[in-house]
Amino acid sequence: MYLEIVTPDKKIFAGEIDLIKLPGSKGSFEILKNHAPLISTLEEGPVKVIDKAGVEHIFQIIKGVVECLDNKVMVLVESDK
Repeated sequence: MYLEIVTPDKKIFAGEIDLIKLPGSKGSFEILKNHAPLISTLEEGPVKVIDKAGVEHIFQIIKGVVECLDNKVMVLVESDK
C-alpha cells in the first residue's frame, strides 16, 4: 500500500507501508492493505506508520483529512513541526 503524508509546506512521508494508525475525529483507526474506500477527518494526535521494512514512524498532527482508495492513502495534515 502506498502512503503520502503532506502538510501545506512539504511532503513529510512517501512510500510503501504495511499499516497506518490515525487519530480519527470519532476515535483512532487503522488502515491495512485492501481497505475499503474511505474519507475521514482527523484530530490532534499521533499518526503511526509501519513501513515495508517494519520500521515504525510517528508523526504528531494537529488536524487533517485522510483518503484511502485502491491501496493508496493520502493524508493531508496540519503539523506542529
